Amino acid sequence: MKTKITILGAGPGGYVAAIRAAQMGADVTVIEAENAGGTCLNHGCIPSKIMITTAELLEKFHRAAEFGLVVEGGVRPDMQRLMARKNAIIKSQIKGILNLLKHHKIQFIKGTGYIKGPGLAAVKQQGEDIEVPWDKLILATGTTPFEIPAFPFDGHKIISSDHALSLEKVPESMIIVGGGVIGCEFAFILSALGTKVTVVEALSRMLPLPSVDEACSKVLQREMKKRKIKFILNRTVDAFEDNGEKLRVTIGTSPFLKNPSEKDKKPMTAEAEQMLVCIGRKPCTADLGLENIGLEPDKRGWITVNDRLETGVSGVYAIGDLLGPSKIMLAHVASTEGTAAAENALGGSRTMDYTVVPGAIFTTPEVANVGLSEVQAREQEYNVRADSVLFRTLGKAQVIGEIAGEAKIISDADSGKILGVHIVGPHATDLIAEATLAMRMGGSVKNLAETIHAHPTLAEIMLEASFKALDRSLHG
Repeated sequence: MKTKITILGAGPGGYVAAIRAAQMGADVTVIEAENAGGTCLNHGCIPSKIMITTAELLEKFHRAAEFGLVVEGGVRPDMQRLMARKNAIIKSQIKGILNLLKHHKIQFIKGTGYIKGPGLAAVKQQGEDIEVPWDKLILATGTTPFEIPAFPFDGHKIISSDHALSLEKVPESMIIVGGGVIGCEFAFILSALGTKVTVVEALSRMLPLPSVDEACSKVLQREMKKRKIKFILNRTVDAFEDNGEKLRVTIGTSPFLKNPSEKDKKPMTAEAEQMLVCIGRKPCTADLGLENIGLEPDKRGWITVNDRLETGVSGVYAIGDLLGPSKIMLAHVASTEGTAAAENALGGSRTMDYTVVPGAIFTTPEVANVGLSEVQAREQEYNVRADSVLFRTLGKAQVIGEIAGEAKIISDADSGKILGVHIVGPHATDLIAEATLAMRMGGSVKNLAETIHAHPTLAEIMLEASFKALDRSLHG
């Protein structure tokens, strides 16, 4: 008899888990409250990159003269067409996922799923709920934007990232609360479209993530200044007033700032048409029925699992953003976790390894990383060597007119082993794949230096950085 596996959530974790389980012979049911693809496809990765593509193309038009082109007449964003393109792409991708599930004979039920009791899930629909029995359960319900009680989302003046992905017009001005990944990506998108942007960040730099090297933040902040994106560090938004036309925002001292000066303590004010709040995500665990199987999330609602993705309840697994910031909240991580959870649910013994996970941030220029930052490597008492090469030294970067940025390799000076790679520059999110594979294989800077790279390409930045790490610099 086939093992019955039920999956709550059809995002990049849930639908990948479903396909892997089906490949292994399970009887699989996926329950999804909204559309297949989850946050990534519907409210995150894909729609934001559609907007970024338009924003970057618009910037290219404004630089047409540099490339020997004459643009007659003005070029401006058409939000209706942009949103229509976004919706068409998302619709196509949703159809693709549903076809994949159908191909693998996976039952897809649209509706709000919940746990009714041990071995039994249910789907809320009009009339009588549908019951779905399970032998193994995989929770993949994801997250939604975190809302500050003092700044409730209204979808008009105070918006979340979900709202920002469905803008009907380009706002004249925007205050973005939070200079993390989402906040920085929207800062560049909106600025390129013509919005006057101000970013308020509570910590001391943009992209204040431990995994992002400080050098990348410095380059990004320099590029923000070039685009007249204003950013305010070590500050938080304390309050706002709506005068009907604009929001007047009071900006106070960050609670994370140690020993603030009198100047730091003095409140600031700013005005904008809208305020975009990007300070994190919250788990979708409310009304999930966890108590019906004795599964308790932590105090913030995140689900705790072991390295096999098992919860504290036998036969119940959890994957994706539902695991919270103690893991890595990225779509590609969720997919890997989904594969591992499915295999383990069917008798496997696969464990998750989070040491070599690429990060991709789609700002302008892009930021990507894998492994340790320089600070992290020193904290772990490696004999650290850090070598950087500027993109402007590459012929291809000059050709495409994107010379801002650099690549840094963090290595162990004793063995040459690659400990981390950090790239800020054109196509950084694609280039990081080589570094990820090198680290996955336990590679060294010598391995990279002995790998022939095609010319002229942006990938040569890795070759140049590895040469530098061997004290054999050619162009860097």
